[in-house]
Amino acid sequence: MTATGPPARTAGPAGSAAGLGRAAAARARRPGPYLLVGAAYWLVLSVVLRHTPPASDFGQHAAAVEQVREDWRHPANPLLAAPGTGSPYYSPYIVGLGLLAKASGVAGWVALRWCGALNVAVLVAGVGAYARTLSARALAPVYALAAFSLLWGVRGTEWSGFCGVWSLTRGASYPSAFAVGLTFLLWAWTDRLVTTPAGPRAARRWGAHAALGAAGGVLLLIHPITALAAAVGALATVAARQRTWSWHIGAGWAVTAAAAAGAAAAWPYFDVWTLAGDATLDAVHRTLYQQPLRWYGLAAVGLPALVWRARAGGRWGARDPLVLMFAADCAIAGYGWLSGHYTYGRVFALLLVPPQFALAVELAELPRWTRLRRVLAPLAAAALCCGLAAQIGAVVPRRLLPVDLGHPVRWHDYRWVVARTHQGDVVLTDSYQASHVLPAYGIRLVAPTWPDPSTPPAERDRRFGDLFAYLDSATPDPVRRDIAHRWGARWLLLGQDEHIPYQGTLVAWDVPSHERLIRLDAADGGGSGGG
Repeated sequence: MTATGPPARTAGPAGSAAGLGRAAAARARRPGPYLLVGAAYWLVLSVVLRHTPPASDFGQHAAAVEQVREDWRHPANPLLAAPGTGSPYYSPYIVGLGLLAKASGVAGWVALRWCGALNVAVLVAGVGAYARTLSARALAPVYALAAFSLLWGVRGTEWSGFCGVWSLTRGASYPSAFAVGLTFLLWAWTDRLVTTPAGPRAARRWGAHAALGAAGGVLLLIHPITALAAAVGALATVAARQRTWSWHIGAGWAVTAAAAAGAAAAWPYFDVWTLAGDATLDAVHRTLYQQPLRWYGLAAVGLPALVWRARAGGRWGARDPLVLMFAADCAIAGYGWLSGHYTYGRVFALLLVPPQFALAVELAELPRWTRLRRVLAPLAAAALCCGLAAQIGAVVPRRLLPVDLGHPVRWHDYRWVVARTHQGDVVLTDSYQASHVLPAYGIRLVAPTWPDPSTPPAERDRRFGDLFAYLDSATPDPVRRDIAHRWGARWLLLGQDEHIPYQGTLVAWDVPSHERLIRLDAADGGGSGGG
């Protein structure tokens, strides 16, 4: 006698539907490729940022955060012992961080450093959100993040607002990095407003337009040149994707523009509109035009994909948002070169987005057997390898690489100066690194590291003239004492090759940098400052 079990169950239509539903739910819960890649990218950069000492522009931003922490209503000049009225350093980003530092009790430089990880998260989220407006393919955001991070120049370069891996390891906490991430989010938001059909509740839609405009106004206050490129991208999206027009659609975009202008005009700390014709930093930005291969060469691999998208009959044809954005950004960069207003060269930070994202989207969208994909794929792979080789030294220690691929210069640690001075003390120095780092810890300078429109040009020139005169060995001692007293200088920091007579006491000598810290005598400095 053979024992038999219960008859096997057969899945009917209901069971089949339930199984498909469970499978769909499981797929929905499964993390997508961009979530995994973006999280890994964020983690690596966050670890690197945690161990990167202050350098470059970190000091001036940290000093601004500290001044807001001390007096958020009337913050002083972040670099000088002078008022800070009208300083564009005091953007919503800096003021927000200063208030956060005040509430938490941490120093301004600590709040700024920890904000780097937040900015990377905003950047990763923004890249993913904008890439999804261009393609529904799961790998499109992954390719976009890789292209945006690595397809820059043939050598690692650093500039505020440039978001290659090399540059981000130092500049992720800057307002410009947050502004770029916010730009991508605003572009995705603009695309959503354009492509979502107008519903019966027009007031709610106009509220969304007003919110988008207010966010754009905040972006303008945080980083004006990035806001210019962001406006170009938003207009390109509207021009390419808005297929029908009516009075309420036009009124909605008018509300967006009005809200942006209103938010920017209402900011009490400085008038952003006065920066439009400011040429103070044009000479500094000339370098952005001088070495295009080093700065942007690898992004050229995306130009064939951009040309493909511009062809009539393509996905959007000549009205492709990336094509329109690229043309407008090139016009802005060209204007900066021809007019001598080289500050407009900072638009390169987002001018590379169209070729980078066009390459990423076409690699994700095109079938494998198409001729264009067979050309683009090896070119992209080679360019990404070159970009990785150019930038990997910024995140991987030298000892872990088989060959030396170049690493960012590690700046000196000036905590030996901070330990012997007090917050608010004025230091006389022309050291490039010291003048950039010391303000992060509350130390003031005689001359600013970067010009600030809140300091009149005549006073800036006078400060620089006095600094150079003080450090000139031929300057008479009485003149040197007058200079120190005029600016309230209590300390003198001399480099290895600087030898001038001084009335003071050698307090410390740093062996790695060969710099000497001298406490000036009361008769030689320690005045009230000003000028």
